Amino acid sequence: MSAFDELMAFQRQTEALGQVAGRLGWDQETMMPKGAADQRGEEIGAMEEVLHARRTAPELGDWLAAIDDAALDEVGRAQMRLIRQNHARAVRVPGKLAARIARTTSVAYGKWAEARAEEDFAAFAPVLAEIVALRREEGAHIADSGDVYDALLDGYEPGATGAQVAAMFDALRPGLVALRAAVLDQPAPAQVSGSFDPDVQMALSRKVAEVFGYDFTRGRIDKAVHPFSSGSGADVRITTRTAADDPFNCIYSTIHEVGHATYEQQIDPAYALTPLGQGVSLGVHESQSRIYENQLGRSRAFCHWLYGQMRDSFGDLGVQGEEAFYKAVNLVHRGYIRTEADEVQYNLHIMLRFDLERDMAAGRLAVADLEEAWNARFAQDFGYAVDKPSNGVLQDVHWAAGLLGYFPTYALGNVYAGCLYRAMLDAVPDLDDQLAVGDLTGATGWLCENLQRHGGLFAPRDVVERACGFAPTEVPLLGYLENKFADLYAL
Repeated sequence: MSAFDELMAFQRQTEALGQVAGRLGWDQETMMPKGAADQRGEEIGAMEEVLHARRTAPELGDWLAAIDDAALDEVGRAQMRLIRQNHARAVRVPGKLAARIARTTSVAYGKWAEARAEEDFAAFAPVLAEIVALRREEGAHIADSGDVYDALLDGYEPGATGAQVAAMFDALRPGLVALRAAVLDQPAPAQVSGSFDPDVQMALSRKVAEVFGYDFTRGRIDKAVHPFSSGSGADVRITTRTAADDPFNCIYSTIHEVGHATYEQQIDPAYALTPLGQGVSLGVHESQSRIYENQLGRSRAFCHWLYGQMRDSFGDLGVQGEEAFYKAVNLVHRGYIRTEADEVQYNLHIMLRFDLERDMAAGRLAVADLEEAWNARFAQDFGYAVDKPSNGVLQDVHWAAGLLGYFPTYALGNVYAGCLYRAMLDAVPDLDDQLAVGDLTGATGWLCENLQRHGGLFAPRDVVERACGFAPTEVPLLGYLENKFADLYAL
């Protein structure tokens, strides 16, 4: 057996153990009894110690030294690129620190959920301060005298830097602010209203998931506080949530998570349990969830189909006709919640979080001052005050999970989605005709063939550029938003 074969056999076991660890996280947020939180923290910490030991094992370094990447084929070279990147990152982080982060964030989830329910940021602040300190320590080890936030961001979007993200946001912000102001100056369309049975919402969400290509033989849908996707390959699970007065929360959370999940399900099976067998970055991942949710799921054509489905499921929706429904789905409204934000304002929510977490990572913002900083920034950006912590600093689970550097990947995903959609329109000229009858195969098939099946074979920006035929830029996204909402609001 060659050194490369030995390395890949070792890596396969590591990837399998990583999937097991992910399943523990899925269970924690869906099925785990509340009283098991502390024990689960120990279990997850123990798994992280095992994984870190494998990711930094001496024999791994020996294999990497012995393998000539140039002698391998394209797939082999890509495997080595990712293994070398992950190894270089892992060896800089002490195993005890990695385990402590895993244990602390596991326990923190329950404390965040409780503090959110009680509207008490002060109760959560101490554990969040510990998480930020631990992640800053980890980032300092990885950065090796470089920028701590860049080191954390690179773990989610390889190659991206805080300065690049800030420049992209600077390019996006003026157009988004102007568009928002113009839209909110117009009369608001009628909203969907009524009481919508949660069980019927879940049944419809499963139907919509299947329409978007989600394979239930390799997945399942459950309910959680915060919708998410978990797993890869033959076991990819998603969660959603329901609100009796807002069926769109469930439907569009489901479509969003199905975008993530089908990306994982569509990766070439030959890459399973290898570094290539998962989405290449969170930004590219988010491009799939956002194009499913927005460019496809909120399109006029698909909304006309969805209107019929919802009318059959719920009866009176409070709006009459397909066009009124389309306007209700795309309502631009004042609100607090990122996951419920319309397309025009969503990225503004991300910009707020990016600046705050970048300041925390740099030590410029203490956790004790985070709530005040959030509220001040929100009032500045959106023009009204946060009314309670669950609508403000406690609304997202990400920081409780230790995910500093994660938020900007959402905006990157929107930018990539804008580029992919422009290319898709050229490649699938009858797209609207297909969407109008609930046929997503043309769209999802194009995404599978041009992006999803590759997994980690190409670098993040490279796989998007290959699919689109041009380098990703924010211009297609801004053009799409301006055209869509100028039409919707007669600007």
